Amino acid sequence: MEFTAYFHNIHSSPKKLRTVIADIKKLTPVEALDRLLYSPKKTAQIFYKAIKSVIDNAKYTLKANADMLQFKTLVVEQGQVLKRYQAGGRGTVKPYKKRFSHIKIVLKSAEVVKPMIKKSSEGKKLQIDQSAKKVKKTVTKSVTPQAK
Repeated sequence: MEFTAYFHNIHSSPKKLRTVIADIKKLTPVEALDRLLYSPKKTAQIFYKAIKSVIDNAKYTLKANADMLQFKTLVVEQGQVLKRYQAGGRGTVKPYKKRFSHIKIVLKSAEVVKPMIKKSSEGKKLQIDQSAKKVKKTVTKSVTPQAK
């Protein structure tokens, strides 16, 4: 199961947001929240709010456990750019740009796959591993206590 959230027009440059992504991309979302809470950067607080919102929405809609969620995609994209001007000396104009960005977060739930065990008619156990789709055969002998 996947859950996607897209945050538009965040007033911070994509370059500043991408520096925070490098720190949290390999963590789970719950661990990322712990790290972002104590980070002094402004962009870390933006990511904290975004990831917390995604986790809460995923728990509500998917009925997923927060500990079982993982990042599938964590991307910062370029948003709109506003061109502005600052008055300079001797009547000159000094241009600058106000950059916006978009954050895309995709969470997936890491489901625990339990292997299924079936018995065949010959008394052999067939162990079917769901993740690898392999069938293993094991022979079991029935041991009966012998009378003395």
